[in-house]
Amino acid sequence: MKPAPFAYLRAQDTRHALDALAQAGADARVLAGGQSLMAVLNMRLAQPRWLVDISRTAELDSVRVESGHLVVGAAATQGSVEWRETLRDEVPLLRMTFPHISHFQIRNRGTVCGSIAHADPSAELPLALLTLGGDVTLRSAKRRRTLSAADFFQGMLMTAREPDELVESVRFPLKAPGQRFAFTEFSARHGDFALVSCAAVVTDDAIRIGVGGVADRPVLECLPRLEGDDLRSALNDFSWKLGARDDANVSAAYRRHLVRQLGWRVIKEAK
Repeated sequence: MKPAPFAYLRAQDTRHALDALAQAGADARVLAGGQSLMAVLNMRLAQPRWLVDISRTAELDSVRVESGHLVVGAAATQGSVEWRETLRDEVPLLRMTFPHISHFQIRNRGTVCGSIAHADPSAELPLALLTLGGDVTLRSAKRRRTLSAADFFQGMLMTAREPDELVESVRFPLKAPGQRFAFTEFSARHGDFALVSCAAVVTDDAIRIGVGGVADRPVLECLPRLEGDDLRSALNDFSWKLGARDDANVSAAYRRHLVRQLGWRVIKEAK
């Protein structure tokens, strides 16, 4: 299939894009990397009247360290973050996450903010953002606001973004002393959507574990520093809390099993 007819606008700068969104509202979609949006348009699951292209907006194509965060602009590709020489020291969990995201050709075009805005519950970047306690900066022609990842993701492909707002940037907290990280996922083949993905941030006192691919959004669980049977029991409780369901790929019971096994693995690796 081909997309339904639409008008195309290449934004010259951020203000140009925001003015277009203010005028078109729900009739517009933002194009950055297009790796998710173009498939949706081709299947006519979305039929916007306007497509606002920000991919060549220089001021949005930035990756910088600011106020204890790695700030990634709306037009910055996943590849530009993945191949950042200092990423391993700045946000180690992101460095671990990128190799699991589809294939390098996709990461070369797809944007970090685009993945966050798309809010696929199986996507790796929303899970990493939530687990790290990051946030999303939204901007419209009238205001700018920042939401935590927990407040931004509201369901499958659903976010708190208003129709006239642009995901201007996302902010990943820099590594703090004593933090250790791990990420893994299970999929039918490398590059396929994850059936279950797990990320962990571990300190001497606490465990943060995030799970994607089970609920309608990534889910975070904060635990004290547990060991042995206590940790296995907590992971079992968490696996049931996610509300897994049978689908065409695997059963709910198998997804709960993956949560328990992958959760144990990432916590042990992070320790």
